[in-house]
Amino acid sequence: MPLTPPADGAIFDFDGVIIDSLPPVETAINGALTAHGYPPHSAGELARFIGPPTPTAFIELTGAAEDSQIVAACVKSYHEHYARVYLDQTRLIDGMAELLHGLSLPLALATAKELKFVAPLLEHFGLESAFEVVCAPELSEPKAETVARANRALGVRDPVMVGDRIYDIEAARACGLRVVGVTWGIGDREELSGADILVERPAELHALLA
Repeated sequence: MPLTPPADGAIFDFDGVIIDSLPPVETAINGALTAHGYPPHSAGELARFIGPPTPTAFIELTGAAEDSQIVAACVKSYHEHYARVYLDQTRLIDGMAELLHGLSLPLALATAKELKFVAPLLEHFGLESAFEVVCAPELSEPKAETVARANRALGVRDPVMVGDRIYDIEAARACGLRVVGVTWGIGDREELSGADILVERPAELHALLA
């Protein structure tokens, strides 16, 4: 099913779409939990926390309030653990480097990950030149505002959002954008049912955007 009309740009989510960040996120969440006396969890249980802001995980896993000292302490520990392991444990999704470098339309990255982690990952995987625009959260802004900033900076008429979670779909809709959902990320087909089109493999996404 083609995009009609064709998109003249694309705004990509990062985690789950371009990179598999579950291993370092699992390491960092469990490291933070055990450091503060809470039990660790399996990767399957923690996958849903890739996408929303980091405090969300510890609000749920500790049962504490968002503004509590324990949530703040867990977030701090999470960032310390993540910083030590993320470059070694993050994996580039097969086929995504070729896809990104092979597209001729302008591309933006709109991610919930902090820029201090995004820039080294882009360099590590040789993707710095693939994006004209890179937008990460300013303070605790919602994903919709990050996508809106990327959209304004990209400056094209009709870009499409490429994501793997409901948060990407909701952010895109808030900005009036169409959405391509990718099924190789965290969200399943049910979660991505609000997307305009679903693709199963990077090659399908390339064909859709080329």
